[in-house]
Amino acid sequence: MKRILVRANQRLERRLPEQRLFLRSENSTRYVRLRPLTQAVAIGSVASFFAWGVIATSILLMDAIGSGNLRDQALRDQANYEQRLNQLAEERDNRALETEAAQARFSEAMERIAEMQTQLLNSEERRLELETGIDAIHSTIRRVTRERDDARTRLADVQQTLEAETGSTRTAADRTRDTEEMLDFLLAAMERTSEATYELGIDAEQSRQQAQLLALENELLKDRNHLIFDQLEEALDAVVAPLERVFRSAGVSPDQIRRLVRQGSADQTASLRPISVSTSGVMGAGNDIARANSVLSKLADVHAYRQGIDRLPVARPVNSNAVRQTSGFGMRRHPLTGRSTMHNGLDWAGPRNTPILASADGVVKQAGRQGGYGNLVIIQHDFGIETYYAHLNRIDVRPGQRVSRGQRIGGMGTTGASTGVHLHYEVRVNGRPVNPITYIRAGEHVF
Repeated sequence: MKRILVRANQRLERRLPEQRLFLRSENSTRYVRLRPLTQAVAIGSVASFFAWGVIATSILLMDAIGSGNLRDQALRDQANYEQRLNQLAEERDNRALETEAAQARFSEAMERIAEMQTQLLNSEERRLELETGIDAIHSTIRRVTRERDDARTRLADVQQTLEAETGSTRTAADRTRDTEEMLDFLLAAMERTSEATYELGIDAEQSRQQAQLLALENELLKDRNHLIFDQLEEALDAVVAPLERVFRSAGVSPDQIRRLVRQGSADQTASLRPISVSTSGVMGAGNDIARANSVLSKLADVHAYRQGIDRLPVARPVNSNAVRQTSGFGMRRHPLTGRSTMHNGLDWAGPRNTPILASADGVVKQAGRQGGYGNLVIIQHDFGIETYYAHLNRIDVRPGQRVSRGQRIGGMGTTGASTGVHLHYEVRVNGRPVNPITYIRAGEHVF
């Protein structure tokens, strides 16, 4: 070992010659010999310390720059999220205005339909009156014709009777006078009959013209009704289609939403109930009533969909700028066991006691500690949906309590099988875990 040190000192002698460090005191002077190897070790130690300082300073600077970028990114994400919320709120208001406008147009159309039905009933009554008048005129003509024929027959009988009774004793002047009187009576009767027939013909012609005008007006009213119903149906389709897409994206059947909402709502407004028309005579309900009932059915669907959306867990359970999503729904490597397992929810990390909010109206089914979930709150919602809020630091609700969307139910923590402060959030439909992000994105299209 000594030889190695001697050789090392000899090799370093050229670059680092031996130095002496003199130490002077009051009574004596001593020195310390600094061999080349000692100098090299000292220089290396100083260089290592300086390099360590530079690296540590660089790491601190990089951390500071990285945290600044994260804050800027968080602020940008917050601004984008708020902008998206404003856009969605504006879209919701526009959809509400469109629905109100469609309902107003529908009310106006129903008023027009009522007016047209009244006009049709009046025209039908007038037509029946005209037909009755025409039948009376025809009866009068037939009666006058029969009277004329009877008069002619009686005249012929009278002439034959006179000729048989008087023979040649009756003068030609008497027969001429009787004939002239009979002719005057017949001419007067024929003139009255002709005038009555003429007047009846004029009335019949006017009645036919009025019937044609009423038929034309009826066709025009039908065309206008057709255009009104087309506009109403297009407006309702534009409102119903986005709502049905929201439910399908959330994995809930629109038919189930309509059925359950209508079963639980007994106060359906009279304006949305189907129209029932009962008329006498030959007039029926008609195609307009069927289309009006179809429009009413779609309006009832819109009403049911909006109530159904209010009862789905479409809100975020955390609404803080200091949280970030750390894990999604699906297969992942378990942070404790290291094995690939199914992750049945979403994870958000943030400061301890960050407010945890209910994502929809419901009833607290469980509020307490449960195995690896730690402090757990389970909320029962409509349509067989449950939401889980796990690893809470504190619980602010109790079992059986009814909560509203956005109400605080606890604070973020790290209880149970957890490696840090975070919220584990699950959505289950009839006991089966589904991806919560589907409901959150569906809510972003509505609220």
